[in-house]
Amino acid sequence: MTDRDSNWVARLFVGLQYLLPQHALSRLMYRLARVRYAPLKGWMIRAYVRLVGVDLSQAAQPDLSAYPHLAAFFTRALRPDARPPDPDPAAVLSPVDGTISQIGTIADGRIIQAKGHDYSLCDLLGGDTADHRRFDGGTFATIYLSPRDYHRIHMPLAGRLAQMTYLGGRLFSVNRMTAQQVPGLFARNERVVCLFGTEAGPMALVLVGAIFVGGIETVWAGEVAPAGAGPRCRRWDYTDQVPPLHLERGAEMGRFNLGSTIVLLFPPSAVTWDATLAPGQTVRLGQRIGTRA
Repeated sequence: MTDRDSNWVARLFVGLQYLLPQHALSRLMYRLARVRYAPLKGWMIRAYVRLVGVDLSQAAQPDLSAYPHLAAFFTRALRPDARPPDPDPAAVLSPVDGTISQIGTIADGRIIQAKGHDYSLCDLLGGDTADHRRFDGGTFATIYLSPRDYHRIHMPLAGRLAQMTYLGGRLFSVNRMTAQQVPGLFARNERVVCLFGTEAGPMALVLVGAIFVGGIETVWAGEVAPAGAGPRCRRWDYTDQVPPLHLERGAEMGRFNLGSTIVLLFPPSAVTWDATLAPGQTVRLGQRIGTRA
């Protein structure tokens, strides 16, 4: 296929997403993924494994029949020894299995989305706030989770939860092709912004939804973002919670249904990314992706 043909296919793929009823399709997938009728759910799980090439060797439960429905298989646990965290306490851990989409510095309030495209940090976090300003000039890492990846999200550093915000939006696909075509993709899609206080200063984990991602969950609130449901914006404050909600480095903090994207943010001078990381590189949960100051 020539570059011209590839560009035409990309434009067609993205153009169709503008026309599709994104939330309706995602709600349909949400229901379908929770069907418990054994013959149907068994067929769906087996078909999914074959279609996307899921590696079951590191799953805590490799028996497909043990999963009550497809959604439970999407969010399957790994064996306890499958992803040992980097032992250096100063290491910033990858929060997921996935692929680096972009990584670098937040310059003038803009985050790189793809070659030739960037978007607003302010828009990503839901408006002009002190939280937006404290990350400007800092560092970001965007990691894409494919449908075959492990779908739970873990803490890059130990942290105390300060705030969680749900921001409604579109549900475009978040793969590389769409990131190159849809302006401001990650600030347009439905997302959940989680702010933590850490030894490196404030840290934001932005869980970005996508088409067919039927829910975004956190360990403290359960399902926060069922596709297309609830108010467009909602904020929860945890700063005065007693006892405080503290999660250790490497602890599970949330999960996706199907694949999606994580955007990880730190303020200036807080974290130095590993110099070997680059767009397109695969990372695994628990590996060192940076070092805190």
